[in-house]
Amino acid sequence: MLETIARGFIIGLLVSLPMGPLNMLTIQRTLNRGRWHGFVTGLGALLSDIIYALITLVGLSFMSDFLTVHESELQWLGSIILILFGIGVYRTNPLKGWRPDRITGETRYVKDFVSAFLLTFSNAAIILVYVGLYARFSFNPLPHGWGSLLAGMGALIIAALLWWFLLSLFVSRLRKHFNRKGLVLLNRSVGSVLMLVGVAGIVLSVFPGLLPR
Repeated sequence: MLETIARGFIIGLLVSLPMGPLNMLTIQRTLNRGRWHGFVTGLGALLSDIIYALITLVGLSFMSDFLTVHESELQWLGSIILILFGIGVYRTNPLKGWRPDRITGETRYVKDFVSAFLLTFSNAAIILVYVGLYARFSFNPLPHGWGSLLAGMGALIIAALLWWFLLSLFVSRLRKHFNRKGLVLLNRSVGSVLMLVGVAGIVLSVFPGLLPR
């Protein structure tokens, strides 16, 4: 159970960290409207992530026998997906082509939430990221019962919530000294971590004896 919680937490963080359009929108709304508008924007993205995370889990549950037989090959595939995703994150400039939304006098949190949800939900390619992360971390709590599923998904949700809370808090506290160029550095750091996780997965698949017993 503790392993499921730890894996779910790591997956939740790795999905939320890359500085894509949604993170930029969260930062922009925090700077212009306030901390809670940024946090609510993150919650909209979180709802979409939960839906896609569950869809991926359900899809994998129908392939449980296949996953057991081909566990090693799937971990290789998951590691390769993570490396490619990490390269994409590393090379992406989060400021390129980004346009801030038009600021009005409205303070409706529902609009922030819904717009963020629709923006995130429109990117169905996130399923491939979940497949890669699930395979790499052997995360499939559904066959082990509702308790395991709730623990794993709960950890994933808590990790994402923690990220959106800290991001909006950090940007709000440092808004006078905010340097958007730092986002590029953050993206490269996250991309490097993803690539390292993928490479480590391949190394451990080739040399399983390196794992602690």
